[in-house]
Amino acid sequence: MTLLLQGGHLIDPSQGLNEPGDLLIKDGRIEGVGQFKTQDSGKRIDVSGCIVAPGFIDMHVHLREPGREDKETIETGSRAAVAGGFTSVLCMPNTTPVNDSESITRFITSRAREVGLANVFPAGAVTKGSLGKELAEIGEMVKAGIVAISDDGRPVQNNQVMRRAMEYARRFDIPVLDHCEDLDLAAGGSVNEGTMSTRLGLRGLNAIAEEMHVARDLMLSRITGARVHICHISSRYSLDWVRMARKQGISMTCEVTPHHFILSEDLLIDYDTNLKMNPPLRSKADVEAMLEGLADGTIDCIATDHAPHTTLEKDVTFEEAANGIIGMETAVPLVWNFLVHKGVISVTRAVELLSTNPARILRLDRGTLRKGAVADVTVVDPDAEVTVDVNQFRSKARNCPFNGWKLKGKPRFTIVEGRLVWEG
Repeated sequence: MTLLLQGGHLIDPSQGLNEPGDLLIKDGRIEGVGQFKTQDSGKRIDVSGCIVAPGFIDMHVHLREPGREDKETIETGSRAAVAGGFTSVLCMPNTTPVNDSESITRFITSRAREVGLANVFPAGAVTKGSLGKELAEIGEMVKAGIVAISDDGRPVQNNQVMRRAMEYARRFDIPVLDHCEDLDLAAGGSVNEGTMSTRLGLRGLNAIAEEMHVARDLMLSRITGARVHICHISSRYSLDWVRMARKQGISMTCEVTPHHFILSEDLLIDYDTNLKMNPPLRSKADVEAMLEGLADGTIDCIATDHAPHTTLEKDVTFEEAANGIIGMETAVPLVWNFLVHKGVISVTRAVELLSTNPARILRLDRGTLRKGAVADVTVVDPDAEVTVDVNQFRSKARNCPFNGWKLKGKPRFTIVEGRLVWEG
């Protein structure tokens, strides 16, 4: 099958491509870029005025299946992904049961192939049951298809266990993705510790709980040589540790979510549980630091931490509410509206954050428009206006703090392995 995307602006940081032109896809692969005549066979799509980029990759999502299909499934999550412009996602292992074995990994990859929408790459658990005590069968999961390990929302507290996990990860050349949080220092807090937590009468979670584990990971990465990726970074001092790691030649990367570079703790005044997440919303100074990190290259990726919950889990008191929000269907409009159009970053940098870098970190054969590459492509209309409406989401969940926001920029087409899977 031949597919011609005609008249767009091609952006591909992997090869320094930034120019108008056509993209020709044949049999699921990139055939070439340039100027092509309309093909007699196959499909032609006019993408005039749009950005044509390597497929976007969300390297931090929760698909909930197996075990919590009431929140999300691999199918509904995949539909949300492609509607949001993501051709690939990395799903976290905190399912029920935890993805700590070859059999669960194979279930996830098999189910994703049946659905046939986004590429779903699993992350395996670091420890059995994500309990932080005994290493999971990492080698067996690698054979079954995991591309990273993480205990995600249950951070590994034991430093020796984390050291051994990094040693195994280096052996298999996969990154360790860490939700950095010292649980003793976190002390069960639900909002950022400071003036706002005192004003709200809610238990505070000091940013040092995150910063402590970022610093620990830096030191463990130094002695193990493992590739460490910091999930949903939120503190300005955490970014300083990442910068220090880079200066020392330590292989440390990090991601930030749209909510952590847009929203601050000041919005919690109404106790909206859709604003409860972990790490919590930080200060305005931290938000500014995230924007600086995006602009100066310290932050490698934008990921959503898509965390679907039922209404019952959010329609309770703030302290009782589940942590997290959904994000795959709002990420691209938020990035274009608050970063690209405001001049914080360039379009090329946006593509790097959403595609090129995630592919590099996860060692995926994606994230490029080079001839012969897998034809995963995201087409963005940068000037399209969109009003966020959670009732139109493909996700099962509705826990989104951006409902009703008017944004500029949205995904127009999503192409996975040469197949048009979404037209917006």
